[in-house]
Amino acid sequence: MRFATSNAAKGWRDLVATSRNVMADAWDFLTRTPLQITPTNYRLKGELGTVQRGGKSFERWQHKPTLKGSARIWFFVDGRTVYLEQVHTNHPNQTK
Repeated sequence: MRFATSNAAKGWRDLVATSRNVMADAWDFLTRTPLQITPTNYRLKGELGTVQRGGKSFERWQHKPTLKGSARIWFFVDGRTVYLEQVHTNHPNQTK
C-alpha cells in the first residue's frame, strides 16, 4: 500500500492518531482484500468513479473505516498495489 498524495498520508496519520485500532483493521483489509465489495468498501459512482494517474484510468473505491463513522478513504488499485489517494477525517462534500 502506498500514498498517492501527501494529503492522503497526512489524513492517514490524523486518523491513526484518533482511531488506531480501527485504522489497523482498515490497513489489514486494504492490504488483503481491497476489491472486496462490502457495506463499508465499494466503488464510487459517476464522475468520482474513476481516477487518472500516469496516463491510465483506474476505478476509484471508497473504504469507510467504521460503518457509522464519517471518515472515508479513497483509493485505487494498480496491479497488486493499493494507492491511497485521499483520506478524509470527515465525510467528503463530494459524496454527500
